[in-house]
Amino acid sequence: MALRMWASSTANALKISCSSKAHLSISRCFSTVLDGLKYAKSHEWVKLEGSVATIGITDHAQDHLGEVVFVELPEAGGSVSQGKGFGAVESVKATSDVNSPISGEVVEVNSKLTEAPGLINKSPYEEGWMIKVKPSSPSELESLMGSNEYTKFCEEEDASH
Repeated sequence: MALRMWASSTANALKISCSSKAHLSISRCFSTVLDGLKYAKSHEWVKLEGSVATIGITDHAQDHLGEVVFVELPEAGGSVSQGKGFGAVESVKATSDVNSPISGEVVEVNSKLTEAPGLINKSPYEEGWMIKVKPSSPSELESLMGSNEYTKFCEEEDASH
């Protein structure tokens, strides 16, 4: 708690703030939220590149989970449905289901997470991605939040706890 208070006062002194023009947004709890991604209320992110969407859990989610020690992922070739669980993340604090922000066919699974689940903590948006999906209904992306909406959602959620 003292560290967060120090970080908050330091951020205020340095005048760090969120900007809609920035490529990187920072919420009050200092979780990273990237522009160009879509976010689910269950704290998963999705990045559509061509006909394939990469999915993982957000920095906010991994921060709340703590050190990730095990990841359960589906097999490639299976399907996922928007809002339904496709795997789980186990941390030193808890086990949490991971929901898919969109529906589609799983075309690739991040096998590195089997041996190094901590990649989710270290790099949730890059090395810590979980699955790649060929979307069956790309319009589902429109129901997800952008970076500014997600940052506000996290701040409101944290304030209510």
